[in-house]
Amino acid sequence: MVRIRIAAIALLIAGALLGLFIYISQKPDSSYPFKLGLDLNGGTHLEYQADVSKVQNGDIKGAMTTLRNVIERRINVFGVSEPLVQTEEATINGNKVEKLIVELPGVTDIKEAVQLIGETPTLEFKTYTGSTTPSASASTSSINEQFKDTQLTGRYLQKATLEFSPNTNQPIVGLNFNSEGKALFAEITKANVGNIVGIFLDGKPISTPVVNEPILDGRAQISGNFTRVQAQDLVRNLNYGALPVPINLIGTESIGASLGADALAKSIKAGIWGFLIVALFLILWYRLPGVLAVISLGMYTVIMLVIFKLIPVVLTSAGLAGFILSIGMAVDANILIFERMKEEFRRGLGLEEGIREGFQRAWLSIRDSNLSSIITGLLLYYFATSALVKGFALVFFVGVIISMFTAITVSRTFLIAIAPKKDGKLSDFLFHRKSSDKKLL
Repeated sequence: MVRIRIAAIALLIAGALLGLFIYISQKPDSSYPFKLGLDLNGGTHLEYQADVSKVQNGDIKGAMTTLRNVIERRINVFGVSEPLVQTEEATINGNKVEKLIVELPGVTDIKEAVQLIGETPTLEFKTYTGSTTPSASASTSSINEQFKDTQLTGRYLQKATLEFSPNTNQPIVGLNFNSEGKALFAEITKANVGNIVGIFLDGKPISTPVVNEPILDGRAQISGNFTRVQAQDLVRNLNYGALPVPINLIGTESIGASLGADALAKSIKAGIWGFLIVALFLILWYRLPGVLAVISLGMYTVIMLVIFKLIPVVLTSAGLAGFILSIGMAVDANILIFERMKEEFRRGLGLEEGIREGFQRAWLSIRDSNLSSIITGLLLYYFATSALVKGFALVFFVGVIISMFTAITVSRTFLIAIAPKKDGKLSDFLFHRKSSDKKLL
């Protein structure tokens, strides 16, 4: 009676998982769609050229790394799935240039893609070299001529915050610099006490304060006649990322998903055929344990698909390969368990004892092999610089953990629940036992 209850509970869990998957798949508002990468879903490819003319030669690599991180952080704010942002050196008309490559899966409208990047502000701090106080009515170009560039740019900005003056209650924008920016800002303010240090956003002065004393703690304030909305917008733009160098869009390309759709269809077809062939082998060779292993693999597949939708996991062709590979590892674990069970049957153990002992002996091998796979997946995900490799590593890592659970827990529960209490011809047939296996009984 207890075994029947265990089997019934296991089947109910499997049915609930399948029902959950069907429910979230059929929701009309598509609240839980599968998220596909650029190679499967299409998207937009953008190329920018970075203006590094004002960056010292030895610091170009660092500036481009910061540029990539800033753009990636800005794109992530908009929830684009698996964006690819990378920098590269190129030669245009015989001149070496620094390029920024941005790929946005699922964004097929180039105008929308450009808006996602946006006119991210370039924040600069400049010292005043003119003889008279700059006029607010002067043109931007004439004002720029009176200021001298410094090394302090938005690259060193850690965070911008909305604050309010304790005296006037006017909104002001607070700037916090990182350790390098703190040191640079301290040097600038020490050397310019009584002088103007202008704060420029996209080449336009937004504040021209006079330095009253050295500022050594890396905290600055942008004050002026800001409205609350203007200050909030400025804080948001700065936190999205003030670029260390200006960028100019030089090329766009809309990537269709025709090749990706073909690859997706072929991957699904290959996965289904592979599953059916493996299921047929398990059933023919291991009989009842094989049937239960197929049910376990089915539960594994449903659990993985639910996870793909709920997390959600961005599926790429490499991710699908990791998913199919993890199914193979789940099959491998079941085969190892069943072969151990056969060994226990040959020793003369009964059905239930042989099943329990087979699982116990197989567990150590399964644990060690899966642990090595988990470590491999973690290292791949942590050290990979390619989005495709990261996608493969994530799906593979999750798949190995779920497959280990279904192979050990689900298969074991079903087998113990269904195994006959007494030996006989029927049980021998169902568990593929030979008469010689019972020689020690």
